[in-house]
Amino acid sequence: MGKRTRIILYALSLVTMLAMVTLIIFSHGRQSGEPAKDALSETDISSTEEPVQIPEAEEPEETEAADGQNGIQNDTEQEEVDIADDTTLIFAGDVLFANAFKSNYDAGGIEKVIEPQLLQELQDADIFMVNNEFPFSNRGEPMEDKQFTFCCDPKYVKALNEMGVDIVSLANNHTLDYGRDALSDTFTTLDGAGILYAGAGETKERAYELQIIEKNGKKFGFLAASRVVPESNWKVEERTPGMLTAYDDTKLVQLIKEARSGCDFLSVYIHWGVEYDAYPQDYQTKIATDCFNAGADLILGAHTHCLQGISYISGKPVFYSLGNFVFGQNIDKTAESTGFVRWNRILWITSGLCGGGHNKTDGYKQCICAVSVYDTDFRWRYDRCGWKNQLKGRRT
Repeated sequence: MGKRTRIILYALSLVTMLAMVTLIIFSHGRQSGEPAKDALSETDISSTEEPVQIPEAEEPEETEAADGQNGIQNDTEQEEVDIADDTTLIFAGDVLFANAFKSNYDAGGIEKVIEPQLLQELQDADIFMVNNEFPFSNRGEPMEDKQFTFCCDPKYVKALNEMGVDIVSLANNHTLDYGRDALSDTFTTLDGAGILYAGAGETKERAYELQIIEKNGKKFGFLAASRVVPESNWKVEERTPGMLTAYDDTKLVQLIKEARSGCDFLSVYIHWGVEYDAYPQDYQTKIATDCFNAGADLILGAHTHCLQGISYISGKPVFYSLGNFVFGQNIDKTAESTGFVRWNRILWITSGLCGGGHNKTDGYKQCICAVSVYDTDFRWRYDRCGWKNQLKGRRT
């Protein structure tokens, strides 16, 4: 082998060795570098996990958080107080203690007349008002030439107490059916039972008088008037005892204005409309508008013996007719209706005489058939079964 050849091979061997050494060094550098990177990463992670020292100036944030929790608790307590202070007012329609009622009541008391579920609702209410469409008396004679005349023995007034009735309207077309002595007996009977009455009285002043019931720190006022009387001398302005009428609603409007300063919530119960007509008359809407403009908060109607619709005038509801409640008429158009009105909430519970369906054994007994619920602005929300087609009030 020539010298030149040996020199070339030696050089190639040297280059190969240098390349191998370089490769080894490079590989070692990568292996030794990765732990260094991992160590740095661990340092970074551990440094982020270390508790952060909160400057003293930031400590009030914890106090604010605590205050926030207390605020939530206070709000909850306030909400519980508001709920506890809710006042439930129930308004029912026409009441007549006639033969069907008496036979069932005599056989088994009030539970034989009204289903337990509905009865409990009535009894649990803070205030319950009905239209008492008859006199309590054993005196007098039926009015001549009047197709239907009603009267009831005063002993049955206890049924109103057992239902939880607190106040009645006596402004209607039947409370003078048996004359003025019978109406006076009615006043005496109701006074003895501790039940208030509106819309009628021994004097004009008593017939006009605002009835007030205080509940949960609120004063609830009640007025009543009739737009239906068989003779003009039923008006308390013509003869006494008598009742407040609303053929001309000037006096009723005046009383509403005067009542506004004496109560927190004013309900006006009016006897009006056409019997068995599911729609309100124009004059009903006119009177309702006048009453709301004068300051009424809620208007309830009766007389038609069937449900009428609901309208909203200036954002306030008028229930044109609540139909019958306990009346003894068992036909479709006289379905019973009960209005539940809470402070800022309305529930309209429709009940019916059960016969051949809900309670075949009793024949004459009331139970809840449908529920209509209205929100805090008295806007309709939903109906559940039953009488939805009867809700036909015209919006104003």
